[in-house]
Amino acid sequence: MTGRIRVGIVGGGLAGITVAIALSKHRHVDVHVYESSPQFTERGAGIGLSPLTLEALNNIIPSAIDLLKTEAGAVEADAARLVIVRTDRCLAPFPRLSSGTEAGALVADLGQGAGLTMNRAPLLQTLLSLLPKEILHARKRLKSLEQVDSGVRVTFEDGTNEHFDAVIGADGIFSTVRDHVLGGKEHAASPAGWWDCRHLVPFEKAREALGEESFKVDRQYAWLGDGAAMLHGLVENKTMVQCIIAAIDKSFSTDRKREVTRNSLNDALPASWYKGPVAKGMVDLILDQEDPKGYAQWEHKFTPTYANNRVCIIGDAAHATSPWQGAGAGISIEDAFIIGHLFSNISTAAEIESAFKAFDALRRPRCQQVVDNGRRTGRLFCGQDETVGVNAEKMGRELGLMFAPLGALDLKLHKEDALSIMQEFLNN
Repeated sequence: MTGRIRVGIVGGGLAGITVAIALSKHRHVDVHVYESSPQFTERGAGIGLSPLTLEALNNIIPSAIDLLKTEAGAVEADAARLVIVRTDRCLAPFPRLSSGTEAGALVADLGQGAGLTMNRAPLLQTLLSLLPKEILHARKRLKSLEQVDSGVRVTFEDGTNEHFDAVIGADGIFSTVRDHVLGGKEHAASPAGWWDCRHLVPFEKAREALGEESFKVDRQYAWLGDGAAMLHGLVENKTMVQCIIAAIDKSFSTDRKREVTRNSLNDALPASWYKGPVAKGMVDLILDQEDPKGYAQWEHKFTPTYANNRVCIIGDAAHATSPWQGAGAGISIEDAFIIGHLFSNISTAAEIESAFKAFDALRRPRCQQVVDNGRRTGRLFCGQDETVGVNAEKMGRELGLMFAPLGALDLKLHKEDALSIMQEFLNN
């Protein structure tokens, strides 16, 4: 087909592959994805997709929910349960088992239910299966971008070059495309102030270590307290449990990775937590792996624009956020949904710049709010908010305010706004 708009996507993670699927639906768009690693893979903690995220994904991939359940091992999850862990006595996971203390107090059940939780690796492989292999290019590390009159010239470190009408950067937190869009590293990622360690363990082992109460309902649990938090949730068709311990990093260290030992975890968790079964069980599960590591949480505190002529950034390259709201994957899927919709309504390369400007104008305020709310959510989870502390009632109220905007987006109106904004740019 002649006259197709040629789009190069830099980065083959969840954001890059999802936007590739959204664009490849349109016959007038020719898409190619470039991944720096030898293979298209995903690492990291399991993720949850909210009902809103699933609605956006279903617009990109019909019957997405059924696909994720059958192919990616996704598990339907009830609202996440948040419980305080601060005690001088035996920890109780429910309020009725606690008297006169915040220990075991229920903070909130957050979420609308009917979301899905899954591991990142099978999710990515499921999405990859929907794309033709000939458009996927591994071992292609970006060296430079140059915008010319006819489009964008891309040079890779292996010495090869490509020419595109547009380039979308989905190359993660430390994005090279981001540097091009912003003209340097002035707004590069920086430490968010926490680190976390995680491990994927068999369900029976997790239930034995953490107790029956935590698994009576299929949901994610978050245990909150002084300077740290613990989270666990079902993935892989309920056969595995993702376990996470996160703690504040007062030094805001720029080391991305650190050794994790029993001593370092004991230093990170309040001593009183060990009077109950969950903390000891979580520490034992985390350490039950070869060479356990802790990873710094990074974020983009501010991003002045997501677009520069015919180059734009999406996902973590545009708006990396701390993971406390579990929203990073969700807003990346929203990005792909809007990019796909905008490109379905343009027919020439001359319209790309207006499409990218509209994407920036529409998406940046929402994503910046997610970044900012994610940061405050982390402070609330770890009992570091000066006005809230470790008070169940105050925590529940403030966290409700932080999470409310995530599910409040009207996707139909969002699409309409995208086209309206793009039309304004086209008319000017």
